[in-house]
Amino acid sequence: MELERALSRQSLRSASWSLLFGNFIIGCGVMVTAGTLNDITHDLQVSVTEGGRLIAVAAMMMGVGAPILAWRVAQMDRRKLLTWAMLWYAAGHLLSALAPDYHWLMPIRALTVLSAAVFTPQAAATAAFMSTPARRGRAITFVFMGWSIASVAGMPMSAWIGERMGWRVAMACVAAGALLAAVLVNRSLPHGIRPPALSLRLWGKVFKSPLLMALVLVTACQSAGQFTLLAYAAPYYRQVFGASPEQISLMFGWFGALALTGNVVLNRMVDRVGAAPAVSLTLGMMALSLLLWPLAGSLPALALVMLPWALSGFATNSGQQARLGGLSPRLAPALMALNTSAIYMGHALGASGGGWVIAHQGYASLHWPGLAWMLLALALSLWAQRVQKRQEERRAQVLGLD
Repeated sequence: MELERALSRQSLRSASWSLLFGNFIIGCGVMVTAGTLNDITHDLQVSVTEGGRLIAVAAMMMGVGAPILAWRVAQMDRRKLLTWAMLWYAAGHLLSALAPDYHWLMPIRALTVLSAAVFTPQAAATAAFMSTPARRGRAITFVFMGWSIASVAGMPMSAWIGERMGWRVAMACVAAGALLAAVLVNRSLPHGIRPPALSLRLWGKVFKSPLLMALVLVTACQSAGQFTLLAYAAPYYRQVFGASPEQISLMFGWFGALALTGNVVLNRMVDRVGAAPAVSLTLGMMALSLLLWPLAGSLPALALVMLPWALSGFATNSGQQARLGGLSPRLAPALMALNTSAIYMGHALGASGGGWVIAHQGYASLHWPGLAWMLLALALSLWAQRVQKRQEERRAQVLGLD
């Protein structure tokens, strides 16, 4: 009752927008290393592979941290939790901007991104908790759209700032944005949002479900497929095509604009067509781009080849969040945390694997392991879709008999 009164006074729309903005800043912070990788490697005098380890280690921390922190913070009021997460993010990026060398930057970066492991899944779970069942999928994908907007504005902006003003300025900009997000979240979210805490028995139920764990693996595999290339996009554009800072920024902007478009379309259709078919479609589109990758002999040609991938890349993550949230609303906090963990573990696998490929075979072969990851994700998604359909048919038959 207390929460209902709070929600009647507090605009749900305002709360949703503040969570979206928070995810936008989280996305900018997570992607800022990839966007400024050229300047980081030059300024700190490390190789591209070593620079890529910043992405892999940060992703590993987020991947491991998401489920553990979700369990530890289960009892916290979500307004306080999400506000403190953004304040931590702001402080970490400011310290990153001041790091004297690579060896200082690595641990600071690893600790900073723990707030991303908290914010993204808990923002999605909060949106689901505040919404009605009929609009739960749309509420989750709306909040997650902040990541797509980050790819439109944050990624190209950080790439341009990194090339023209330096990676430290880009980090400081993320810190300022995180501070603003903390203020907005604190003002817009009502007191008393505490999704039901999960017992160890319920966590065990999640891990014992082949369907739920297969869906988490879908997220991990598609994320690995994407970040095999995305982690090294900036040096790829420069080394393979001789791209200027403005062209690199333009390529990130093109990808991001299409990603936002795809996410908007998914947000409008997910509750109507179903999250599972939508996710399988987007996985197929990404696989198509990676299959056609060798045909791109210039930046304009590459922009065309990337079109199906860009339209579906971030939409897939949103669809997966909605898919898991719809399967079991009671388990949503755990599932959101595990799904976020899978996203970041995929980042780590992709960045590590991509770095190995660059070191041993160069940039020309990056798309092949990316395609392999994506096809595995598609196969798992289609299998899970069939299993889910059979389970729903059995439940319908039981209810019919009753």
